[in-house]
Amino acid sequence: MTRSNRSSIVLLFLWTLVLSLQAQQNNDDKTLRVFIFAGQSNMVGSDSKVKDIKRFPPFAGLEAPQSKVLFSYCIGRQNKMRSDGWVVLQHVNNVVGPELSFARKVTQHIKAPIAIIKCAAGGTHLGGDWNPDESIGFKMYPLTLDLIKTSLADLDKRGIKYRIEGFMWHQGENDMFEKDYMPSYGGNLKNFLAKCRRDLGAPKLKFYIGELCTKTIWGMDLRPRMYAISLGQRSVTRVDPRAEYIPTSQVGVEIGGGVGLHYHYGTLGQLQHGENYATAYLRTIGVDSSRSRPLKVWPYKKGSKVKLFVLAGHRNMEGERAFAQELKTLEGKAALLKDNPKIAYKYNLGGGYKTSNGWEPLGLTGYYDTFGPELSFSQTLEEVVSGNIAIAKFTHSGSQIIDWTPEGSMAKSRHIYPEFIDFIKESVQELEAKGHEVELIGIFYHLGENDMSFHPYRKQAAERLQAIIAQSRKDLERPALKWYVSQQPPTDDKSVNNIDVVANIAMAAAVDPTLIHLKAFNLPSQEKKLVISTAGIVELGEFIAKSYLGDQ
Repeated sequence: MTRSNRSSIVLLFLWTLVLSLQAQQNNDDKTLRVFIFAGQSNMVGSDSKVKDIKRFPPFAGLEAPQSKVLFSYCIGRQNKMRSDGWVVLQHVNNVVGPELSFARKVTQHIKAPIAIIKCAAGGTHLGGDWNPDESIGFKMYPLTLDLIKTSLADLDKRGIKYRIEGFMWHQGENDMFEKDYMPSYGGNLKNFLAKCRRDLGAPKLKFYIGELCTKTIWGMDLRPRMYAISLGQRSVTRVDPRAEYIPTSQVGVEIGGGVGLHYHYGTLGQLQHGENYATAYLRTIGVDSSRSRPLKVWPYKKGSKVKLFVLAGHRNMEGERAFAQELKTLEGKAALLKDNPKIAYKYNLGGGYKTSNGWEPLGLTGYYDTFGPELSFSQTLEEVVSGNIAIAKFTHSGSQIIDWTPEGSMAKSRHIYPEFIDFIKESVQELEAKGHEVELIGIFYHLGENDMSFHPYRKQAAERLQAIIAQSRKDLERPALKWYVSQQPPTDDKSVNNIDVVANIAMAAAVDPTLIHLKAFNLPSQEKKLVISTAGIVELGEFIAKSYLGDQ
C-alpha cells in the first residue's frame, strides 16, 4: 500500500469519526443547547414593537412567552435591562429581538431543550466596545463574557447538562463610521471569534455572522462603507469553517417617516432575521427546514412550444409584505394557495437566498410565507393565453437599480446583472434541452422602490433602466426583446418630488417601442410607503398580465 493510499484511508477514517460524533451530538435530545446572541441595535431589535407582531401572520403568537426556552439577557447601553438570572424567553420592554422567531423555529425541528443568552447594545463598535484585548466605551466584551459565564454557572448549580451550540452575531454599522475601525473590521472580527472561543473554552464554537442589510438607507447613501464591512465579514467566513455569513438583505425593513427609508429592521425584519439564523443552524446540524416542491410530471408535450415569461425586480416583485395566510381572506383568491402543476416555475429569490430545485410547479415559494405577483399574473394569463406557459422569476428585494446595471457599482458582491442574464439563458436552455421551442415573451420588471426615495438614485433611474435593457438585448441576442416595466406611485416627499421619475420613464418608453411602461397607480392604497401588501400584490400581478394581454 502506498503512503498516499494510507493517508487517504486515515483521512477517510477521521472524517467518518467526525461525522459519527456530530451525529451523536445532534441525536442527543437531553443536553440543553445554549445559543448566544450579541451585537448592536439590529440585534437589540430597535424600532420594533411587540404589538405589531399580529400584523404579520406567519409570526402570530410570538408576542407570548415561550415557556420551554430559558433566557438570560443584558440589553442596552447606559440604562441596561437585565434578567438577573434565567427567565422564560419573552420580549424585553416591548421590543422584538431575533431570538423570538429563532427559538420557535428551532424548537419546531429538534427535540432537545434550548436556552438563549443575549447581550446587545445599539451604537457599539467591534473596534472599541467589543474589542477583546482593550474594551473601551460600554465595554461590551467583558460584559458579555461575564453574562455568559454567570448564566452557565447557574446551570451548573442546577445540575443541568448543557453545551454552547452557536453564537449569533449582528454588528458592524458603527464601525463603518470610524476611519480606523472600518478597514480593520475583518482582522478585528477574526480576533473576536478567536478570543470568544478561547475565553469560553469552546474551540469549535460555530459563529453565524449576520450581513448588514443593504435595504436600509445606509445600503444606499453609505454603499462604499457597507461594502467595506461586508468584505471584512466575508474575509473571515471564507476561511473559518466554523463561521458562516448569513444574508439578511432580503428581510423586511421598518418604514420610516419622510421618504420611507430606515436604518433598522423593525418588527417584521427582526422576526425574519431570527428565522435566518434558525435556518442556518438547522442546516448546520443536517435538518432541512424547507418544503420539497417537486414537479412530478412534466406539464408540456415533447416538442411543443413554450412561452416563457421572466419576472424580475425588488421588494414588491419579491413580495415582502404579501402573506399566504392573508390570501384566504381575499374573496375568490383561495385558488392561488394551491400549486399549479400545469405551469413550470423556476426562481432565484433574495439575490440567491432561495432558489428552485430545477423547475417546480408554480405556487407559494417565499421563504417567509410570502409570495409575489406571479400567482395572480399566471392565473390571469391562463384564462386567455393558449398553449404552454412557463415562468422564471429573479428578484432581490435588497437591491437597487444600480445593482442590475451592466457595470454595477464598486460593491462587487452586490452586482447581480451577470447572474440575472445567466438565469434567463439557463431557463431557455433547460426548456430547449427538454425538446421545446422557447418563445421568450419578455421581461416583466417592477421598478425599484427604494430608488424612488433616494435623490441620486431616483434621478438616475431612467438612465440606468435603459442601460440594463440595452445590454440585456445584446447579451441575450434578442434585439427586439420586450421589457414591460411596471411602476407604482413613486415616493411623495418634498425632498425628491422635484424629480419627475414617472415622466422620465415615460420618455424612455416613448423612444423605445419595445419598452412598455405600465403605470400601476390604481392598486389598493398602501399602508406604508414603498411596500405593497397582500391585496395590492395580487392586483399588481393581474394588472401586469392584463397590460400584456392588451398589448397583443
